[in-house]
Amino acid sequence: NHHSHLDTPLSIYAIPEPWRNKLVVAAAADYFFTSRGKGTAAALVLNALPIDREATGRKSADQIRDLMAGGWSLLIYPEGGRSPDGWGQDFKGGAAFLSARTGAAVVPMFIDGSGPIYGKGMKRPKPGRTTVVFGSPLRAGADENTRRFNARIESAVTLLGDETLTDYWTARRNAANGKTPRLTGPEYTSWRREWALSERRELGDAGLRRRQKRRWPDIG
Repeated sequence: NHHSHLDTPLSIYAIPEPWRNKLVVAAAADYFFTSRGKGTAAALVLNALPIDREATGRKSADQIRDLMAGGWSLLIYPEGGRSPDGWGQDFKGGAAFLSARTGAAVVPMFIDGSGPIYGKGMKRPKPGRTTVVFGSPLRAGADENTRRFNARIESAVTLLGDETLTDYWTARRNAANGKTPRLTGPEYTSWRREWALSERRELGDAGLRRRQKRRWPDIG
């Protein structure tokens, strides 16, 4: 999920060593590399490389494959860009395609809280709290095409999103019962989606308080 320009530094900080030390960031070519100065800054500050957010070409895939063969990891946002309204967006197939082409596993990650701090369209950041949650590595099955693998990646990130609202076991129970909330939000008008988003954030705050109060049982 991608809500803010803060997502990349948050992710880099949250990713543990040694993967953090050999990490490249897939950055939208039509945004970060529209000029030499902007592209140079993105490459130097974020260790970014340009990638087409609509379709991953063979040249980019081969370059990434060579990097991964050298022990590098890739940070990529499957949605292709920041959320315009605070809800998630449908995943594009870039991450699934690159994983299948390079043989690298996909580690799903969910970032919560960055949108209210510095979301798309905001002129200045606000104080707030963020949470980064990682899931288990995923690989495409032998008979699994890019579309199905992409759907499985999106489901894994959606599960992590529910985990930030509730807790680990509640999220798994919701998934087993087919009750995991969608990252893309309800099919409402814009004002109702905004209302639902505020309720989701309140639920997330309540879930955080519950997790902070939880204690391991005393089993003697």
